[in-house]
Amino acid sequence: MDHDSNQVLVEVNVDKRHDPASLTKMMTAYVVFSELKSKHIAIDDQVTVSEKAWREPGSRMFIEVGDKVPVKALLQGMIVQSGNDASVALAEHVAGNESTFAQVMNQYARTLGMEHTHYVNATGLPDPKHYTTAHDTALLSQALMRDFPQYHSMFAEKKYTYNGIEQYNRNKLLWRDPSVDGLKTGHTEAAGYCLASSAERDNMRLISVVMGAGSEEARLSDTQALLNYGFRFFKTHLLYQAGQSLTKARVWKGALEMLPLGLTHDLFVTIPEHQYDNLKASMNVDNLLMAPVTRGEQYGKVNVQLNGQTISSEPLVALEDISEGGIWRRMTDEVLLILQ
Repeated sequence: MDHDSNQVLVEVNVDKRHDPASLTKMMTAYVVFSELKSKHIAIDDQVTVSEKAWREPGSRMFIEVGDKVPVKALLQGMIVQSGNDASVALAEHVAGNESTFAQVMNQYARTLGMEHTHYVNATGLPDPKHYTTAHDTALLSQALMRDFPQYHSMFAEKKYTYNGIEQYNRNKLLWRDPSVDGLKTGHTEAAGYCLASSAERDNMRLISVVMGAGSEEARLSDTQALLNYGFRFFKTHLLYQAGQSLTKARVWKGALEMLPLGLTHDLFVTIPEHQYDNLKASMNVDNLLMAPVTRGEQYGKVNVQLNGQTISSEPLVALEDISEGGIWRRMTDEVLLILQ
């Protein structure tokens, strides 16, 4: 999936339920990042490690009961070392206990459009009610990079040392492919080998998700094949920038006659190589725009077609407010409307 255009380039069983294993920690990170943004917690908060966190089975960053560990260190231990102990410590710091934290995870999943995902823990340890899909994981990958770019470098760290123990990131593509800069591996017997990856080449960023692979090498080679395919055969183009005036519309009975219309966000399209000249864009604007006009309200659509097929359709919105005109303007426009 292209990060900027949301275009899915290739997919197989995209909505099939899978045990996410440690891909779960991507959502744990998303919740913690959100709490940092809202200033409910701070990056240098000292988190006291509970016995529950210390006893958590599976991969660990090797924190000890009673240790006071900064949030940043726990994030690195969770993301780089895939520490289940760090995940639970963060969950307890944010929500008091892991089950309440899982409810928050599910709320964010709904907000992000992850319709086929449900969490019951912060680690990814197997549970029949704990599942996600490749498509939902791609949406989460995109959201992590879009909403919290300041933390993305954590997912590219190749190793992290805590308590004198050095551990290496399990995403070996970080060594094999210099364009890869994240995101997370996962593995349990139930889940198989999973990998959500991000890579950037020539200002084009792709997201790849492989779930249920038969071996560690298989998840790496499948991911590399997907990324190479996307970068080789497709190109992403920025067509219009947010806030750019794309067209103007007549406003009746307003203080101004012409209303600039544009987009609330940058519009990217991902298309096969050498097809840019076959793109066509059209603006469909609502008839009879009456003042007052509020900035941000939708008054039409911009449609982008490639070889006659619509590949993108985005709302055209008002780029400024227009108040009602004076009595003379309103009366004049009333007459003109009758004569139309």
